[in-house]
Amino acid sequence: MYKLIVKMAWKNLFTRVSRIALVVLMIAVSMAMMVSIEGLYDGMALNMIEKNKRSATGDISIFAKEYRINRDLKHTIENATAMQAYIQKLQGVKSVVLRISVDGLVSTARKSSFASINGIDLQAEEKFGKFSEFLKEGRVEFTKHGALLGLELAKKLKVGIGSKIVFSTQDASGEISSMVLKVRGILQTTNIELDSSAIFIEREKLRKFLQMQPSQASQIAIMCNNKEVYKLLKKKYSSFDVKSFLELQPMLKQTKELMLIFNSITFFIVMSVVFIGIFGVMYVSVLGRIREFGILLSIGMPYRYIRYEIILESLFVGLLGFVSGALLGGLLLWYLKVYGLDMSSFSDALEMWGYEAVIYATFKSTYFTSTFFAIIGASLLSVVLPLRKIKKLNPVDVIKVEK
Repeated sequence: MYKLIVKMAWKNLFTRVSRIALVVLMIAVSMAMMVSIEGLYDGMALNMIEKNKRSATGDISIFAKEYRINRDLKHTIENATAMQAYIQKLQGVKSVVLRISVDGLVSTARKSSFASINGIDLQAEEKFGKFSEFLKEGRVEFTKHGALLGLELAKKLKVGIGSKIVFSTQDASGEISSMVLKVRGILQTTNIELDSSAIFIEREKLRKFLQMQPSQASQIAIMCNNKEVYKLLKKKYSSFDVKSFLELQPMLKQTKELMLIFNSITFFIVMSVVFIGIFGVMYVSVLGRIREFGILLSIGMPYRYIRYEIILESLFVGLLGFVSGALLGGLLLWYLKVYGLDMSSFSDALEMWGYEAVIYATFKSTYFTSTFFAIIGASLLSVVLPLRKIKKLNPVDVIKVEK
């Protein structure tokens, strides 16, 4: 009997092909748009997180206790090289870099601006976060007093490749010192702070300029894939400021949470549309077959069989919509992941907020699994009212009604 009900439910779908096709198309397009928006939202957030890790904090950063409050040279890590050697040997640690950073004033013949100069080891930074990929213009090199500038800082100073700049700051002895630098490259990290104020030079050169000891550093940045490393370092270096990425970047954490809220709202809206679409089709279908159901009930067919048939019809509609939407959404996500969404027309505004002009989507199986269960749920809910209407039928009265 159940096989017969399944066959009847399937065949009944195709008695109104145009209506069913329209609903399936609506579900497919809605689902495809939803998973594409989710992929883009997540892609934007993950891209910002990944680039901030590579350019600044890593997964974990260690500072002297007062350094982040008062970026004075007296708040540096004294035994940074020994700490680096120890951390590098820990399981799960991929890369460890030492950085020196100090605030000061950068100026040209016409412009001046607040800036922070960062001493880095290019070879170590390349291993740490593929530093060369941030290059927007010029070359990644420090030869002949070379320096690299953040994109927004370069715009602010109105300088280009080959321009000379002067950086002034207070060294370890308390004296104001200045150094002349030549712009070799311009970087775009999508880290707002770095792009708007950072100057990068060779770490050893900055150390000598600031009269710091070889073992000193302002920051130890760590890339690792072992969560236990953070707990170990937090305990071992309790006299230092050991911070995880999200602790150092609370705004990015909020951005990620906002993306989740946007995705949830989008998901709710799309599922509401799916529910209304399936409900409309099933309700009209049931109304059009009231006489048929009345006859079946009058000849002794149990109500539960009619209920199974209607539920199956609704599920078939939902499944057809899901399969169509999964194929269309998968193709859209693949395209957006490979080629991205070009927003070059708004590049200035996007870069100001730390986004790239081309936004790439992520591809997660959870987009489809969560949608599958939601569509099944919407399909089941959509037949509640039609089933109640059938249950209240008086078979004799229905049969008397002329078609």
